[in-house]
Amino acid sequence: MAEDKEKQQEMQAEAPVEQTPQPEEPKKKSKKEERKEEALRKEVAALTDKLAKAEADLAKEKDSYLRLMAEFETFRRRTSEDRLNLIGSASAKTIEGLLPVLDDCERALEMLSKSSDEAAKEGTLLIYNKLMDYLKTQGLARIEAKGEVFDTDFHEAVTQFPAPSEDLKGKVIDVVQTGYTLGGKVLRYAKVVVGA
Repeated sequence: MAEDKEKQQEMQAEAPVEQTPQPEEPKKKSKKEERKEEALRKEVAALTDKLAKAEADLAKEKDSYLRLMAEFETFRRRTSEDRLNLIGSASAKTIEGLLPVLDDCERALEMLSKSSDEAAKEGTLLIYNKLMDYLKTQGLARIEAKGEVFDTDFHEAVTQFPAPSEDLKGKVIDVVQTGYTLGGKVLRYAKVVVGA
């Protein structure tokens, strides 16, 4: 038996013994390393705070920039519209000042139609056509009123006459003064006689 014990001991000695791993003991840090680590933590925290503050400032500046650009765009658009309105109103005033001349030309043509002076007719018609063509290029349009249904958006009733026929009731019988639009807006209402 002694031999058996020896053999077992030899076998145990020869067989690899499995050792259970022992947990490593944490290394003790020196105070110098701890201070260094603490200083690094504080520095990282300070840099993180600075980064957050810089990002907040950047967002605030970006918002301010976008608002400023929007205000400038609004200002530019408004200024452009004001300039167009000013030019439009200036041309409207000029054209409105020429309307009595146009009326006088129409009256002269009406009077000359009864005359036998062909040269005067042709000259007056030439002047009238040139003036009317130029004003049409500026956006002036005549309001056709005779025979139309009375419309307060374009006509101004001077008086009412009994309608000669039933179909002329509520329609324009005669035009006292021609009306005009400029760019789709009424420049001068047509003064008309309405059938009652």
